[in-house]
Amino acid sequence: MAGNYEDRDTLFNFVVKEGNGVKGLMDSGMSCVPQPFVQPLSERIANPNGQTCEAVQPIDLSQLDGPCHTEVAKQIVEAAETLGFFQVVNHGVSEELLELLKTSAHEFFEQPPGNKAVYLKEVSPSKLVKYGTSFVPEKEKAIEWKDYVSMLYTNDHEALQHWPQQCREVALDFLKSSMAMVKRVVEVLMEGVGVILEEERMNSLMGTKMVNMNYYPTCPSPELTIGVGRHSDMGMVTVLLQDGIGDLYVKLDNGDWAEIPPLNGALVINVGDSLQILSNGKYKSAEHRVRTTNMGSRVSVPIFTAPNPSEKIGPLPEVVERDGVARYKEVLFQDYMSNFFSQPHDGKKSLDFARAN
Repeated sequence: MAGNYEDRDTLFNFVVKEGNGVKGLMDSGMSCVPQPFVQPLSERIANPNGQTCEAVQPIDLSQLDGPCHTEVAKQIVEAAETLGFFQVVNHGVSEELLELLKTSAHEFFEQPPGNKAVYLKEVSPSKLVKYGTSFVPEKEKAIEWKDYVSMLYTNDHEALQHWPQQCREVALDFLKSSMAMVKRVVEVLMEGVGVILEEERMNSLMGTKMVNMNYYPTCPSPELTIGVGRHSDMGMVTVLLQDGIGDLYVKLDNGDWAEIPPLNGALVINVGDSLQILSNGKYKSAEHRVRTTNMGSRVSVPIFTAPNPSEKIGPLPEVVERDGVARYKEVLFQDYMSNFFSQPHDGKKSLDFARAN
């Protein structure tokens, strides 16, 4: 990279606009964190050896179909009410596929920069695929230490035609093999608020599906940076595959942060804003963030499920009747989504868009 690492415009062009990413920056021989990536003190994750949380105990989803159904359903509901995060095993996705996902994520990001830059938002040959760095880098006080590729699902044919060749088949397999589990978890959570959704409504509330692959390059000074800033997800539920490095943190009720440690073969599920709104606040969209590491480059693969853009979301009538008050107003999900993507990560501030006056 020619130019000054500390000059924000030069660095921004190289990393973001030209699509070299954080990985390209590291591959250029950089040995320290450039100033544009240095986070304010209040946002840094200084202590990598903090507490781990109760989500370390995985929930066995195979037990939902047996005599332990009530007990397992209660575990899912309680996790969604409190932490907003839980880990699951026996989820229907093979361990072989999970390993292939991690391998294909590394393969995609280890390509030459030009092969990835073809998917930059401004030039991508398909509206279904977007490659980039950070979240809203042009508006952030400090850039997040993450490259990603985002793959929107419409149908199998378009996914196999337009998603990147290195990961299209394995990403599609992950999505398709996860959806029965996702639907089952959402059904359990709806039952937890006394609601049984019709099939059409359920499909509309989970009609937007996206697979991301995130890449967090080795960082020379993890204490100065963040992989992803404090935020909640906007959708219904997120399914996340972690690799063995971990560094995913969730905010506890007392304001402390605890790590969700990686468990071999497990998937992480977290509640999104849409589900918090529908449940009138009974379920908590989890505020979370990602720490960087100098232990090696880390990958993660989330599936985001969210309402169709044309769907209106608001507290379910049955829940409002029970609670006696609607804590959120009804909003068009397209408007909620546009607001979400227009601002840098800032905790759960995105929920303010739907709060009742």
